[in-house]
Amino acid sequence: MAFNDVMLQLSSYPEPTPVAAVEQAVDFAGALGASISALTFKIEIPNVGNVLANKLLDIPGMIAAERQKSVANARDLFGAFESMATKRGIVHQPIMVSCTTLQIPGIVTARARMHDVTMIPIGEQAEQQQYVAECVIFGSGRPTIVFPEAPKRSNSLSLDIVGVAWDFSRPAARAVADALPILQRAKTVRVVTITPIKTMDTKSSGAELTKHLAGHGIEIVLEEEEAAGRTIEQALEDYATARSLDLLVMGAYGHSRIRDFILGGATKTIVANPPLPVLLSH
Repeated sequence: MAFNDVMLQLSSYPEPTPVAAVEQAVDFAGALGASISALTFKIEIPNVGNVLANKLLDIPGMIAAERQKSVANARDLFGAFESMATKRGIVHQPIMVSCTTLQIPGIVTARARMHDVTMIPIGEQAEQQQYVAECVIFGSGRPTIVFPEAPKRSNSLSLDIVGVAWDFSRPAARAVADALPILQRAKTVRVVTITPIKTMDTKSSGAELTKHLAGHGIEIVLEEEEAAGRTIEQALEDYATARSLDLLVMGAYGHSRIRDFILGGATKTIVANPPLPVLLSH
């Protein structure tokens, strides 16, 4: 098993994904020796208004300008993407799809099923991106990496130090299995359990995980982090910062009801504002 093809979802409207986020994803593909596809959209805006409004405000012209804005943003993103990937010698493919904004989550989810991992950059005011991430996490059957549009550190995504949030749950086990290609490449793998947690034998759990990963050639450092009044997500963020993690691996908790997603507290906070690249599996 390996990550051979990465998909990067980019926003073209109303504001484009920052170029810094594109560079992070290209670096990630390069670190894994994988190809990368960049998916973005030509936004179709429905015609609205009436005869009088059209004459007074030129609504058709305004709509045409907004459509062109998404196309121009997409082309600029593709230009940066192709330049970075070519410079690094990475096999790459730009993909543009025409659709409305409401169709984006379903399109990204469907395409994510045919890629080893999907990367979704999250900005501070990017509710649409958050919803896309939720759809992909719970609907694609593949791992998803959410990461901040603006990187917290200036160095490239090396994947040297990888952390695993471990609580012996099904989502955590799924995340570990999905992340094996990354864990095998990492120089250091730190497995952390936030305590106190649900009733479980943490020592036995850690020993079993150590043995399991050793069978895949992965040596781990087992640690516990006291919550000490913090939320799990805050404890994980503090841990990631203190250990200079390049990537955090964790299970995604929650379930979906048609188009509504019910997320666990830590998952919801991480997806809304990832402090670093986070691989999530459900």
